[in-house]
Amino acid sequence: MQIALSATRPSDVNCLIVPIAKGAAVEPAIEAKALAAQAATASRFAGEAGALVELFTTEGSETLRLLLVGTGAGAPADMEKAGAAITARLLTSGVTQAAVDGAGLDATALAHLGLGALLRSWRIDTYRTKLAEKSRPTLETLTLVTGEDGAAAAWADMEALAAGVAFTRELVSEPANILYPESFVERCRPLTDLGIELSVLDEADMAKLGMGALLGVAQGSVRKPRLLVMRWDGTGGAEPTPLVLVGKGVTFDTGGISLKPGPGMEDMKWDMGGAGAVAGTMKALAGRKANAHVVGICGLVENMPDGNAQRPGDIVTTMSGQTVEVLNTDAEGRLVLCDAVWWAQETYKPAVLLDLATLTGAMIIALGHEHGGVFANDDGLANQLLAAGLESGDKLWRFPLSEAYDKLLDSPIADIKNIGPRYAGSITAAQFIKRFIQDGVKWAHLDIAGMVWADKPGATWDKGATGYGVRLLDQLIRDHYQAG
Repeated sequence: MQIALSATRPSDVNCLIVPIAKGAAVEPAIEAKALAAQAATASRFAGEAGALVELFTTEGSETLRLLLVGTGAGAPADMEKAGAAITARLLTSGVTQAAVDGAGLDATALAHLGLGALLRSWRIDTYRTKLAEKSRPTLETLTLVTGEDGAAAAWADMEALAAGVAFTRELVSEPANILYPESFVERCRPLTDLGIELSVLDEADMAKLGMGALLGVAQGSVRKPRLLVMRWDGTGGAEPTPLVLVGKGVTFDTGGISLKPGPGMEDMKWDMGGAGAVAGTMKALAGRKANAHVVGICGLVENMPDGNAQRPGDIVTTMSGQTVEVLNTDAEGRLVLCDAVWWAQETYKPAVLLDLATLTGAMIIALGHEHGGVFANDDGLANQLLAAGLESGDKLWRFPLSEAYDKLLDSPIADIKNIGPRYAGSITAAQFIKRFIQDGVKWAHLDIAGMVWADKPGATWDKGATGYGVRLLDQLIRDHYQAG
């Protein structure tokens, strides 16, 4: 589905959507105004965000399909929920063209409605060879009718954001026989067309750098690891120090020798959700030409139980020189991240570094699928992230860090062990990464294990990949890491 802008309703569109604020009178600019009001009353429609009333009437000699959609208080989240409700109702309805009467909506509000509609339209049918006719998408274009100045610019901004979210969803949704470290890199190569500089470290490069932790995770797989680096400098060199984003990219996680249970293991294709969010964010930034300098890094590996796989009890040497006793090969994400974040700091000398990872099942136990967890060594950075989460809808909840938790990772034979006790599992995982953060670097770790995949539809997504993280990071950068 595509979103179009127009100053007038296209003549060939016979499906009209009328946004109604909560508590507002139902008075669409059509001949059957009274009928629409009666239908709203009969349906107990009061303009709540995402509420719908659908009816058919006539317009001249033609049948008009009319959709009243509630926009609540008109906040961005309300507008997006309204837009998503439109798509959910019309996407497979047989309607091919529809228009939103944007009269009375400002450019920003209408753009958010379009964003919600576009996000909700995303689906992956790549591997379907049989699909019932009534399940096939029919809606091709949703036209936003507005004559307000600034509508095109506001929509271009939202369209770039939607493209970034869609890219993340695509990466997260692909099966592991299709998306693995090398093919993940290839999926990202077209980002260079947007102005992103892309570079890649292969297995030999990482071995020379001493990335023993990341390579240890990868050694059981025939799929070779990669470190993908994407750089967007929209400042034209005016800002020499980039914000650095690092994503965990375990393209499939069996657990390795510490094998996961079979039921549900197929979900581990999305264990690269952190890397997916970083890639999608970079696409969104470049698409909207953000005046910011950002580097996105993805540590890409596959964790498999081959005869050459890492064993519980092995000791690996990280790029930092610290040694790690690997007690559980299923605590692999932190091993990937520790080398990736160290390389990032050594290479780019950032003032601020964020990592994103589907790191622990313990995070899902703690927060379910409502919030991602955030850990930070700086209160100001933590507050920026929490605020960006509320604004974007990608919500976060802060967890503690302390020396008491850090001690739980001390090893009797190496500098550190890769797991602590059963309790405080998400916290000790964050404490592990913290040991690889250099002095003076503001750092936050986002454990998004419960957020990248949904078993039921949400406000702006269907079941499956949510695209979580892109909107959060984009909002953070808008608020604090770009000029103008």
